[in-house]
Amino acid sequence: MNKANLIEALKKETGLTKNKATEVVNLMFDKMTEALARGDRVEIRGFCSIYVKEYKGYTGRNPKSGAPSQVPPKKLPFFKCGKELKEKVDPE
Repeated sequence: MNKANLIEALKKETGLTKNKATEVVNLMFDKMTEALARGDRVEIRGFCSIYVKEYKGYTGRNPKSGAPSQVPPKKLPFFKCGKELKEKVDPE
């Protein structure tokens, strides 16, 4: 499922116009993105939690030349699956 499919499903389920459904989906993703950018955690009970993980910088090696290179610290979003989602995907 992609964003367009999500908009279409929202439109069908709620009777919203396509423009309103698009607005709702965009607002939801924008607010989640803003929260993660601030370092907040996004939690949707039963589905997932998303938070920002910080990684320290380190000295790596170029695989081609073997020369050392400095890898800067970075922050990446981390997705953790919720219990109910996990059970739906793999019921065993």
